[in-house]
Amino acid sequence: MAKNIALLIEYDGSRYDGWQRQAGTDNTIQGKLERVLEKMTGVFQEVDGSGRTDAGVHARGQTANVRLNTDMTEEEICRYLNTYLPEDIRVLKAAAVPERFHSRLWAREKTYTYWLDMSEKSPVFRRKYVYALGESLNVEHMDRAAQFLVGTHDFGSFCTGKSKKKSTVRTLKSIEILAHGTLLEIRVNGDGFLHNMVRIITGTLIEVGQGKRDAGSMENLLAACDRRRAGFTAPARGLFLTKVMYDKEIFAGYGAGEGQFYFL
Repeated sequence: MAKNIALLIEYDGSRYDGWQRQAGTDNTIQGKLERVLEKMTGVFQEVDGSGRTDAGVHARGQTANVRLNTDMTEEEICRYLNTYLPEDIRVLKAAAVPERFHSRLWAREKTYTYWLDMSEKSPVFRRKYVYALGESLNVEHMDRAAQFLVGTHDFGSFCTGKSKKKSTVRTLKSIEILAHGTLLEIRVNGDGFLHNMVRIITGTLIEVGQGKRDAGSMENLLAACDRRRAGFTAPARGLFLTKVMYDKEIFAGYGAGEGQFYFL
């Protein structure tokens, strides 16, 4: 009997065309996972991710699930995947979950983290994981602007590729801006995110920090629902999907434990 397996995954997205399997390329995270699982079971196995990270975006805590007809234990599945996956993709944990569990549909909250460097010349070995901005920002003004975005709003100004059939209303639970010397960490937590939403929020906050726009302008920007009114889209390399959170009760009696997957 097939069992539903949740996977906690980290990856360096630098050389990939994003998470989602695509017809024009075999160089995606989802595609790499499915190829190894097909090698393991002898049949194609569709992997469902909690969300689609774009080309160049990284993950420390992507969650996915796959239904497998195998006698292998979760530990053996995890070990097999890590043996044959590329070195820039790693499965941190595999655990049996309820049959109805879906990593995207059951997700309650997600946290993304964006890193940028304000130093004049960023260290060479940060270049794939940090946006080397190269100038100082007014973090206090950025934080004040960010608080206007917290709550339930129409984020039509902060997304690309809007569909008229899909709502652009989302709820942001918090935005934290933390300075670590010249490194700036922007941590955004919410119930869901639109295409490029975190990168556009980041680009807009950077422009506030540069003095190009006022912190109080966020209210009008939200009301406009016009992508042209917001800031630039920050580069993909600074963005990480940090964690995806689920209700703890749904995992009761299963192998996914605290400190492995993320729970509310």
